[in-house]
Amino acid sequence: MNGLMMDFPLTLDVILRRAETIFPTREIVTRLPDRSIHRYSYADLARRARRLAVALEGAGIRPGMRVATMCWNHSQHLEAYFGIPLAGAVLHTLNPRLGADDLAYIIENAGDSMLLVDESLLPVYEKIRDRVRFDQGVVVASAAKTANGMRTYDDLLASADPGAYVARRIDENDAAAMCYSSGTTGRPKGVVYSHRAMVLHSMGEAMVDSLALCEGDVLLPVVPMFHVNAWGLPHAAALVGATLVLPGPFLDPESLLDLYEKERVTISAGVPTVWLAILAALEKEPARWHLVPGMRMVVGGAACPPSLLPGFDKHGLRVIHAWGMTETTPLGSVGNVRKELRDLPEPMAYAVREKQGMPAAMVEVRARGETGLIAWDGKAMGELEIRGPWIARAYYNTPDGADRFTEDGWFKTGDIVSIDPNGYITITDRSKDLVKSGGEWISTVALEGALMGHPAVAEAAVIAVPHPKWQERPLAVVVLKPGASASEAELIGFLAPKFAEWQLPDAVEFIDAIPRTATGKFLKTALRERFRDYSFPAKA
Repeated sequence: MNGLMMDFPLTLDVILRRAETIFPTREIVTRLPDRSIHRYSYADLARRARRLAVALEGAGIRPGMRVATMCWNHSQHLEAYFGIPLAGAVLHTLNPRLGADDLAYIIENAGDSMLLVDESLLPVYEKIRDRVRFDQGVVVASAAKTANGMRTYDDLLASADPGAYVARRIDENDAAAMCYSSGTTGRPKGVVYSHRAMVLHSMGEAMVDSLALCEGDVLLPVVPMFHVNAWGLPHAAALVGATLVLPGPFLDPESLLDLYEKERVTISAGVPTVWLAILAALEKEPARWHLVPGMRMVVGGAACPPSLLPGFDKHGLRVIHAWGMTETTPLGSVGNVRKELRDLPEPMAYAVREKQGMPAAMVEVRARGETGLIAWDGKAMGELEIRGPWIARAYYNTPDGADRFTEDGWFKTGDIVSIDPNGYITITDRSKDLVKSGGEWISTVALEGALMGHPAVAEAAVIAVPHPKWQERPLAVVVLKPGASASEAELIGFLAPKFAEWQLPDAVEFIDAIPRTATGKFLKTALRERFRDYSFPAKA
């Protein structure tokens, strides 16, 4: 022996063994389609996940095969999160909010062999049924019986001998899961996650200066389990032994707030639109719900509107701004406040919390401008590049995506950022969403966040519109809150103290709803198409 530590493979089986050994009675709570509550433990999860692995092998699933899931957040989907990789196969979560063309393309590109689908999502499957083939069959979750050659999840498990499981020797670099990007700029692209990447990602999320997830927490991921593995939170919860609450398909504010109160949730996670709706519900009926004081709400998937921070602070709830992408598994940075910044006056403290935060542990960042890497001075802007043990190094079966990766191993995110001397990242825009006006760049993200701070505004998006003199100018597209009113002049006047005159939108258009991607982000491509021939009104 040379004194070095022996190898210990970092696989999802390690997380599952820890959960059932150290936290066997810790609860996993699921809200079922009939709104009843199902409860079981991590020991139950481990037993059923291993039985699923045996059943999959019996159904013809072999190591390396992809098993697709199209399910909401519930215990059977959680069992698939572990059982599929334990069989040596690859968990492939499908987003049912995608269009039929994208879903069919993704299934074909991934080469999925089996599908696990919720009964409530069968209509989505029926739209693509004649365009895809699952050689090992279709399994229906949350159903007592089914037909048309399908089988139920319970029937699949019943086919397996509970004592037949033998731990498979899995290399930590083997694929455990895969997800596809939302495809807002072309065909969706697949990202494959190794066991090692997912274990390290779970550890990274649990760190105190990250999401500080611990065994005393009660975690409810609002982010769907079909969206970047629910941001890795189910695996992290099992690692630390946190109680896990799965909301099923009911993601409206009242249903979520009821669960928060009843289950005493201490941490939750979702996209900004979720939190905007929850804050509106709390403002409307402030005495209706009694949540755990200091409950943490992780905001990701899009920039956090600045109004959320003081809005939730008033209710004794704390917003944590985080950033990531499908290609980053997804945690890239977290907006916690560093020790030396904690005594800042309130306006400056909010300015820090509004940033996307510092890189997560083991994640490295840099940004490249037109003349090379930018300085970390909080002013220079460039495209964010990122690398780390859970950052993608290539796309799956997509040769035309190679230009997103540098020769020295960094992923080019497409986000335009500044980085301050403390290492805080501020995303000013996506490269394709910046407005270039008269040779100057205008951040649509900053304008959107400020607009959503107006009491009458429910949602706001800002897009670039061609301009004969300035090349492009910003157009604000606004959805007002029910019963509220505001004029174009009022909204532009509201922005004026915060921005230079040339940065202000030239006009405001009011619409009923802003189109969204399948992951809940604003679909600016649709807005740009809608307003492509827009003519700004003549200035008085």
